[in-house]
Amino acid sequence: MNVMLISPYHSGSHQAWAAGWMAHTSHNMTLLSLPGRFWKWRMQGAAVTLARQFLQSPIVPDVIVADDMLDLATFMALTRKKTAGVPVVLYMHENQVTYPLPENPKSGPMRRNWGVRERAYGLLNWKAMLTADQIWFNSEYHRHIWFEALPLFLKHYQEYRELETIPDLKKKSHVMPVGVESPSGSPASHSLPLILWNQRWEFDKNPAGFFAALAAVQKQGLSFQLAICGENFQKAPQPFLNAQQQFKNELIHFGYADPARYGELLWEADVTISTAYHEFFGISMVEAIMAQTFPILPNRLSYPELLPEKYHRTCLYHTAVELVEKICWSLTHVDQARQQATLLANEMKKYDSAAISVQYDQKLSLLKRFI
Repeated sequence: MNVMLISPYHSGSHQAWAAGWMAHTSHNMTLLSLPGRFWKWRMQGAAVTLARQFLQSPIVPDVIVADDMLDLATFMALTRKKTAGVPVVLYMHENQVTYPLPENPKSGPMRRNWGVRERAYGLLNWKAMLTADQIWFNSEYHRHIWFEALPLFLKHYQEYRELETIPDLKKKSHVMPVGVESPSGSPASHSLPLILWNQRWEFDKNPAGFFAALAAVQKQGLSFQLAICGENFQKAPQPFLNAQQQFKNELIHFGYADPARYGELLWEADVTISTAYHEFFGISMVEAIMAQTFPILPNRLSYPELLPEKYHRTCLYHTAVELVEKICWSLTHVDQARQQATLLANEMKKYDSAAISVQYDQKLSLLKRFI
């Protein structure tokens, strides 16, 4: 089967997802992409650019897979002479209806709108879903909150709200987790336990909560090493600059880590922590757990879905106080935490790109071209 994979914002998790699938697929897969920058313009304009490139290509796919950053309705309209009858899958990494807004209107992805959600991007997601033959969500949590929010979103409008479209969207929706490449390496020992931050440097990951928890751990007289990596698309946010000074004696890494260094840090780390307000899947956490790093995660968002239920009591927290308690336990029970981390790493094999790609390929094989 000839598959056209369209990735208009090709960086970060979107790029990793596409690369992992393409590395393991049994289909003939072609990538059509644009660099991952200027996300608003990508959502508005990439469909025009990619439609032109697609029409210039000699490839006629049996199926198209597009990610959520594409204005799929416009793309299919512009390419209808070539794509008529071609089934389309929409992959929902995220959505623009439930993505959280920052408390500070001058920060985060909505900062130019003073914290006001631009409804046009949510509408693009909805219309893309209407256009697709199948919708794949990266988690059940993501699927649930989208359909919980969509009626309220559409009711904002005065008439012809099209609420009757929602049941049909639900029927063609499926949960297809992200495939994650297993990091190569082996655990390394340290004189002190190493705590890892490996998420984006954005408000929705709640870095202030993370650093506050570490400060509380320090007040209890416990020692640790600290590695801060992850993507940052602008100058370092203030919580990270403050932490660079506050934890200067603990830091062994601060800033972007290239793939080789990142792999080393995953295997060197003893503990990884999330304090996120927002997570539709959790690639960075899965990567860390695959590398036998003990996870401490909030009991919300997609995290309870990532971990088997038997690990919830050990790894998931409900409050800031419980977060500090779990960090302290991991630092004072290093051998037990490592034992749990080894068992959890085995559980994460189900998210390995090779295994997930088989599921994707089988799902695509069931799609038939329309006559």
